[in-house]
Amino acid sequence: MFNLHEFFIGESFCAQEYFGAHITENGCTFRTFAPSAQRVCVIGDFNAWHEDDMSQPENNGVWQIEIPAAKAGQLYKYVIYSQKGRVEHCDPYSAQMELRPNFASVIVSDESLDFDDEKWLRARTKNYDTPLNIYELHLGSWRRKEDGTPYKYDEIGGELIAYVKAHGFTHVELMPLSEHPVDASWGYQNTGFFAPTSRYGTKAALKKLIKQLHAANIGAILDFVPFHFALDSYALANYDGAALYEYDTKDVGVSEWGTHNFNFARGEVRSFMQSAAAMWLGEFHFDGLRMDAVSRAIYWLGDPARGVNPCSVAFIKTMNAGLLQRYPTAMLIAEDSTAFPKVTAPVAYDGLGFDYKWDLGFMNDTLEFMSQPPAARAANMGRLEFSMRYFYNELYILPFSHDEVVHGKKTIIDKLYGTYEEKFAEARLLYMYMFTHPGKKLNFMGNELAMFREWDEARECDYDLLKYPAHSEFNAYFKALSTIYAADERLYKGEYDSRAFNRINPKCDTPLLYAFERGYEKNRVTVLLNFSDKPAKVEFPKAKIIFATSEKAATATKTTITLAPYDGVIVE
Repeated sequence: MFNLHEFFIGESFCAQEYFGAHITENGCTFRTFAPSAQRVCVIGDFNAWHEDDMSQPENNGVWQIEIPAAKAGQLYKYVIYSQKGRVEHCDPYSAQMELRPNFASVIVSDESLDFDDEKWLRARTKNYDTPLNIYELHLGSWRRKEDGTPYKYDEIGGELIAYVKAHGFTHVELMPLSEHPVDASWGYQNTGFFAPTSRYGTKAALKKLIKQLHAANIGAILDFVPFHFALDSYALANYDGAALYEYDTKDVGVSEWGTHNFNFARGEVRSFMQSAAAMWLGEFHFDGLRMDAVSRAIYWLGDPARGVNPCSVAFIKTMNAGLLQRYPTAMLIAEDSTAFPKVTAPVAYDGLGFDYKWDLGFMNDTLEFMSQPPAARAANMGRLEFSMRYFYNELYILPFSHDEVVHGKKTIIDKLYGTYEEKFAEARLLYMYMFTHPGKKLNFMGNELAMFREWDEARECDYDLLKYPAHSEFNAYFKALSTIYAADERLYKGEYDSRAFNRINPKCDTPLLYAFERGYEKNRVTVLLNFSDKPAKVEFPKAKIIFATSEKAATATKTTITLAPYDGVIVE
């Protein structure tokens, strides 16, 4: 239940229940927080867009009005007068907004959906000892209709579920769905933190999609952007004529992306953001939040040389502790590139309280290593091995995300060394390494197709590639590898315990063999990976090959296994 005092001191997790537009027996009540405003009005369909003055009964910055004529489905805006003049704003707490480029808020009924997913929620865990194989996707460009338009939330479920299951993924991670004005921002520059983007339909339609996913035993993670917001004048920027949500200085107030950084020194801002996080988990039944740009909250502007931002770090701890208390089985995931300690340690032990952290070091080191010609790799094996030196510091997810396939970076397969044919062999080897390396897995849409075209938010993935044998065979391999990962508990159970991984060094005629064991005690599998362009002869006792990168990957005798170039095997 909402408590106004908790809102002011930054301890509220349900501020949207009080602020925003809410249907009542007598019409609709509007409330907004604008302490520096001189006058606040509401305009909308219900008053022919003429200004109705809101009042501030307690002189505490909370402006409100009840309008009998206001109904669900109608549009509205706030008009805020300050020393800087008159500005029309969307409602910071609006549950829905107009389709871009318009920005009016929409009155939404508070009727709830019967999710009918109690069984799923009761069985849900944080997946520490179960397979976690995440499919990251952009809802507007995963698939498109024949006319080139995106599918709506309630249109895409059947096809998405079938595809996810066929590829062995356990969860989907949806790129940001909070309302945003520019498609090219991919949802990372938000104007409506409580409003699912109207590009794909209504909030009710999004809930139906989550319900469908849960009914199919597929988890749903939301990419959430809690540390910065879009500069658009109709949204949070200078909301009441002053720096309310942001810092009042550009020195720390503007991010590298040209957005405003949230000022978490203000209790009202902390309550705003942690209420949004709780809403996505509670009202929409998302199974986790992947929080973007955590490094920019830990350090001023993400720069360790500028020092830790104590207010933002305190906010992260309060938010994560509060979300854990309310949704104990929901996953909280940090996209963080820093070496800041204890990101995934509990807040009670002075950690930040995340459940997982993206291992961006693994991603960078692995892809850099595999972009090199084999002749240069021997001197850089340490780069490949480095991830296990720090792996037990945090609980990691291994990501090959959207960030790696855009802006001239090339796609995953195109980053790899070699000819067209060699790239496919290397891609199979790369993914065997990823799926057998400790840590949970995440891949962006298109990786499973071995796409060479960089991702474009205005085009769907290149599914026509499956007409070509090299791509079709790689896609089949990806599916098989996902199946092996999910079926063999030695590849995931207890993986954050150092006893579940053992680096081995069998005698081999190439320095480019990487070998290790997974599992416990005698219940182990061995992984042999040949990163060379030449065959590798490995002295190894007779063993059963349970999976290989290709049909020609290996031959075995009683004492040796010979690996083909760029091939690998899992043996027991």
